Amino acid sequence: MKDAEMELLKLAALDADDLAVISTHLQDAVLRTGDLAYLPRERRFALVARRFDWECPDGAPPRRRLTGLHFERVLAVRCRNLPRDEPDAPLELLAITFEPGEAPSGTATLFFAGGGAIRLELECIEAAMKDLGPVWQAESRPAHAPLDAA
Repeated sequence: MKDAEMELLKLAALDADDLAVISTHLQDAVLRTGDLAYLPRERRFALVARRFDWECPDGAPPRRRLTGLHFERVLAVRCRNLPRDEPDAPLELLAITFEPGEAPSGTATLFFAGGGAIRLELECIEAAMKDLGPVWQAESRPAHAPLDAA
């Protein structure tokens, strides 16, 4: 795993397309409700997750990485169907989307398995994702039903 620790990913998002790239890398990330933080004075929302490494080489065991994500210029945060009073409750991040408002503002939504969601009202998109170093072998590879099966 030593080589994997050297391949730290660092991404920034300044528009919806950039945010879609970050969403792809964070698909199936696992975290706890206690790993989420809204800092209203700093207008920042941050989280730490254990993302699945979708770029793991063929034939290599699947792995996860500790990753941080933060949004700047956050005006408000709303949660739906998340156990906020249980800091150890597990969450699985499925996707992050952006719905534009009056330019450059809009709403980023983090969707979680089981119907949970966090909506971030943003002055503009200013987000960053960064691998924090630790890498470990994952127990399994996430599986998804084909789109035409729905």
